[in-house]
Amino acid sequence: MHAITQAVMRWQEATQAYDEAVGERAGLNIAERRALALLMEGAQPAGAIATATALTPAAVTALIDRLEKRDLVRRTRSAEDRRKVMVEGGDAARELAETYYGPVARAGAAMLDRYSDTELGVIERFVQDALALQEKELARLSGA
Repeated sequence: MHAITQAVMRWQEATQAYDEAVGERAGLNIAERRALALLMEGAQPAGAIATATALTPAAVTALIDRLEKRDLVRRTRSAEDRRKVMVEGGDAARELAETYYGPVARAGAAMLDRYSDTELGVIERFVQDALALQEKELARLSGA
């Protein structure tokens, strides 16, 4: 159990260090990186970006403006409600993701190919449980 705990801590630290290095190379601060990561899931309203980044609505508008000038995001209208503005990743964001995270994703897929379906099921359950635990503890710290 100790070895797993230590490995997970090192994994978290390595992931954070990698993301910070990407941010430095790409000229992105942590809020901008979090916003772009959220937008990789698809178009989002500004409010979702505010939640993900813990920024005020005015600060999110400024963040979106900065990213839009770099073609990292673009504003669009919601398909469901044309009055609602959505933000989606732009071409430069996809290029940035491919440059820095594409090789990691491909290497990770190759690594996972070495495991059996049973082992992958255990890994998936562990990751889902660890994520739920981390989100619960974050909510506790945030007073939510």
